[in-house]
This record gives sequence, structure tokens and C-alpha cells, in this order.
Amino acid sequence: MPKKILVVDDEADIRFALSIFLRTKGYVVDLAEDGRMALHKLSKSKYDVMLLDMIMPNLDGHAVLKAMPAEVAERMPVVVLTAKSQSTDVMKGYSQGASYYVTKPFQNSRVLAIIRYLTEELSPEEKAAMEKLL
Repeated sequence: MPKKILVVDDEADIRFALSIFLRTKGYVVDLAEDGRMALHKLSKSKYDVMLLDMIMPNLDGHAVLKAMPAEVAERMPVVVLTAKSQSTDVMKGYSQGASYYVTKPFQNSRVLAIIRYLTEELSPEEKAAMEKLL
């Protein structure tokens, strides 16, 4: 069964590009344009990974991480994709439950590698190589 990814970003171009890229790699992709929509979707469906922007209207990524139900946060890895690159921003993201923190602009190949790592879709050799890089 294909893995399901929730892409949360207020920039339509980023949502569109990631959805096309991830669908070509065999993932089921759902989209949310802000934090409120993301929390609504998380309450209605299960996802294997969430890609989350931190700077959004309505509810930002930090608010989403804080508001996620504990059972969702425990089973679903979150990859932050954001322009916020200060070390304090990175540490705040990790302290709020992010599994990985990737700054924009990012390479699709890096995001794919992280998703594959988090969803355990790597061979033992690929996993060992990824652990050295991540």
C-alpha cells in the first residue's frame, strides 16, 4: 500500500511541485494551505509523514506541532520545510517534535531520501548511508 504524505505550505507553487514530484515516486499526497486545514485533515485521515512549513497564515507550523494530538505526533514523523534557518528556529522545531528540519530552498531528492528513511523504505545499505548524511 502506498505511503500517504500531507504537504502543508501556504505557497501554492511549493505544494504543487511537491505533490507532483511525490506522486511520481508512488506516494499518495494530500495538501493543506495552512495550519488550520492541516489539523482538520489530521483529524480525518492518517498520514505516514507530514511536510510542514513554519511560516503560514492562520496557524503557523509551531502552532500545528503544539496542537497535534499526542497519538498523531507519536506515530507520524514531521519534516519541517521552511525558510527559517536560524539555529534558534531549528532547535525550536526539534523541541516541538520535528523529526527533520530542512531549510528552503531544498532539493526534492533530499526530501525524498528523508521520507524514504522515515517510512523505512530503504535497504539496510541505503539506511546506513543515510544515517551518515542525516
